[in-house]
Amino acid sequence: MSGSHPVTACRACGGALGAVFCDLGSMAVANAYVPPDRAAMPEPRFPLRAVVCAACRLVQLDTVVDETSIFSDYAYFSSASESWLAHAARFCTAMRLRLGLGAGSFVVEVASNDGYLLRNFVTAGIPCLGVEPAGNVAAVARAAGVPTEARFFGRDTARDILARHGHATLTVANNVLAHVPDLDDFIGGLALLAGPEGVVSIEAPHLVALVDGVQFDTIYHEHYAYWSLLAMRRALARHGLGVFDVERLPTHGGSLRVFAAAGKRPASATLLAVAAEEAARGVDADAFYLGFEARVRQVVAGLRAWLAAQRAAGRRVGAYGAAAKGNTLLNAAQLGAEDIVAVADRSTAKQGRLLPGSHVPVVTPAALLELGLDDILILPWNIGEEIAGQLRAAGFTGGLYTAVPEMRTWR
Repeated sequence: MSGSHPVTACRACGGALGAVFCDLGSMAVANAYVPPDRAAMPEPRFPLRAVVCAACRLVQLDTVVDETSIFSDYAYFSSASESWLAHAARFCTAMRLRLGLGAGSFVVEVASNDGYLLRNFVTAGIPCLGVEPAGNVAAVARAAGVPTEARFFGRDTARDILARHGHATLTVANNVLAHVPDLDDFIGGLALLAGPEGVVSIEAPHLVALVDGVQFDTIYHEHYAYWSLLAMRRALARHGLGVFDVERLPTHGGSLRVFAAAGKRPASATLLAVAAEEAARGVDADAFYLGFEARVRQVVAGLRAWLAAQRAAGRRVGAYGAAAKGNTLLNAAQLGAEDIVAVADRSTAKQGRLLPGSHVPVVTPAALLELGLDDILILPWNIGEEIAGQLRAAGFTGGLYTAVPEMRTWR
């Protein structure tokens, strides 16, 4: 893991950084899974503190960990979630109908991961290209028949694609804007690729949902920024992209799908409604951001109290889903392998390793069920129902729980 550097001005607008939104102390990088033979070696830890830009209201980390070391060899594969695959298929169908996509179109997805989304366009006969910085993940996409280039995206990459393919009819940037340290270069690239006629579609977890659901575990070093519609409109406008529509999504605990393009297009009713709701909530004022950290401490205290009660009752607890959000949760609560026996994950890239910080061992789902656990803590609460169903179908009869925004039991 390479180093980090402090952020002294807003990465979107250059404005002054203001109020502290959430300070989680110093943590290991959430997706830096530890090989067992390195368990005794000290892990790099970096400050994990989110602050608010006083000018454009973008919530962002004030310490940036080098993105090359984080994303060049990545342990997250989108295709691991069946519900996420279904979400991607629905998007493809909707975009084909909305934009009239066909053989003469060109779709580019930035941060295309393992081809989970673009494979739907390949099947439909729509020319497409994935841009994915993680070489190991891009290779999986190419093996599945999805044209994918292993590189970071910005203006240079956009110009290269333009030279070879022309403008994109649709440029997709799903759940990547949070991962971008150089927003000017990245959004500038989106604008170049879309050109005067293309549409840019961006999905991002909604900051308002994060606040309402105390979703502090979505704060980790790989997420440099946390987006409201207000901040996103301001960031896109600086590059000539105007937001003309938005959709509300249930994904990731509550997300927005934002549509933008060059030039002026009529604002949709949903766009006006979400903007009005943010204004009513005070997203453009400091008060909205204050008090969040105290609510985070309550969630952490609730999890620790629950685990203490389970230990006192002689119950053995494991976890499911070696997700980055789970690592933030476990490390914020200062938990380890003495608290959580093991965590299961379907990703072979994570199995056999240890969670960063907590050093809880990652095992296969089958191996977890063989441990004779009394309770399982589902770490990716956003797909809690999906995972609970899988565990019940596999024969687990013990307790199933999630911890955010409070301890909840699943049938």
